[in-house]
Amino acid sequence: MKIGLLLLLVSFLSFSFFISYSFGMNAKMRSELPEKKLNEDKKLLNVLNPFLYGFTSYSSQKLFNYENILYPKPYPVIKQEDTISGGEYPITETSYYSIDTLKILASTFEKNSSKADSILNLLGFDKKELQKRIISKKTIKDSIEIVFKSVPVHPEHDQDICIFLQNKSLFKPVKGDSVAKQQYQSAVERYKLLYKAKKDSLTYAFQKLNTMLKKYNIETDLIPKELTQDVYHYRDNNGEPLNGIRNNFDRKALTEKFAVLERLFYEPKFLHPNIIEIFFAVIISVWLFLFLIYIAFNFKKR
Repeated sequence: MKIGLLLLLVSFLSFSFFISYSFGMNAKMRSELPEKKLNEDKKLLNVLNPFLYGFTSYSSQKLFNYENILYPKPYPVIKQEDTISGGEYPITETSYYSIDTLKILASTFEKNSSKADSILNLLGFDKKELQKRIISKKTIKDSIEIVFKSVPVHPEHDQDICIFLQNKSLFKPVKGDSVAKQQYQSAVERYKLLYKAKKDSLTYAFQKLNTMLKKYNIETDLIPKELTQDVYHYRDNNGEPLNGIRNNFDRKALTEKFAVLERLFYEPKFLHPNIIEIFFAVIISVWLFLFLIYIAFNFKKR
């Protein structure tokens, strides 16, 4: 039995080069592309994500709508549709309200004290009106946190809101950070690039993007200055249908590349699933062959 177990260990170690090879490849990859650098590339893609869609995506209400605007104040907003005329062909009116949070002592709020009334008066409505506007309410220890619809907002008339700010989706979230926090930070950076920083800042961001795509061997036809011109054109002509934007690159290859990198970094498989059965079958076969030789040799010796 001791010899049998020893032969099994020898067989396993003899064929474990598959595992050591995978370990070595993973270590090599991490030395060439540290996780910190990978996360920096993700953050750049998250900020620039709304500039990278194919032009047909810009008509998608799922990706581009006012409720996706996270910055500046008074955004984000919530949509409310009211029927103003019924019948076979009802007429609806769409309104948007900013989303605010009120934190107040539970005892103060529930007792309807003068202190609670004064706080609500500052907000511009009474307790009954607040009850109608509540989105969510939860108790945290001795306080109540109320998320509610606040003042009316008119994003369709806002000169500092363009279609590129109406998308809060991330290309690939950074592991370990809150997705909501990353969405907000990306929205702030995007807003600054579009409305606060100089035009060259956006061009420089696209240059970094182009360099990054080439680093990952992604086929790209990006010309940063031309893409900046297109972005500024649709920023300043928000009502104009977006018929084209010069952001051509292999989107499918980029998505697949980061999917592979995510798996290699965070779900490494040092023994590929396709060969697990073959791997153990070979080990058992070799062990059985060696063990039978040992038994036969031992029997002859006796």
